[in-house]
Amino acid sequence: MKTSLIDFPKHNRSAEKILYTAKTHTTGGRENGKSRSSDGRLNIQLARPVSTDSGTNPEQLFAAGWSACFIGALKVAARTMKIGFPDDTTVDAEVDLCITGDIYVLRARLDVKLPGLEPEAAMQLLEAAHQICPYSNATRNNIDVVINLI
Repeated sequence: MKTSLIDFPKHNRSAEKILYTAKTHTTGGRENGKSRSSDGRLNIQLARPVSTDSGTNPEQLFAAGWSACFIGALKVAARTMKIGFPDDTTVDAEVDLCITGDIYVLRARLDVKLPGLEPEAAMQLLEAAHQICPYSNATRNNIDVVINLI
């Protein structure tokens, strides 16, 4: 039996169509945990961020997911805006795990390189992608986010 803590949706937009559902099973948490996806494509060892143990941590996974998704959003925005998209575009993501009092929070920075684009067009592309990207939408007004054009 499932008991839900939160009823969906809590925002003004309701999902019209589910495009994909990621399913994972995790044991152990941050310390010597393991996480695997239902399709077997992800099978990782987890470790605390400052640990010397082998494994990754949730913040690294979040940074990787967000940066990959943001590049996808940039491509969609470029097509919509009819701007040529540089093949050598990169996003370096940094996700900080912070504590304020006894509350844990995240903050993030995305450093985006769009080689060959004029700064004005690149900034328009960044703004559009930030509106499209599901990670940006999930974090908007929830965590501090800085997106830099490098």
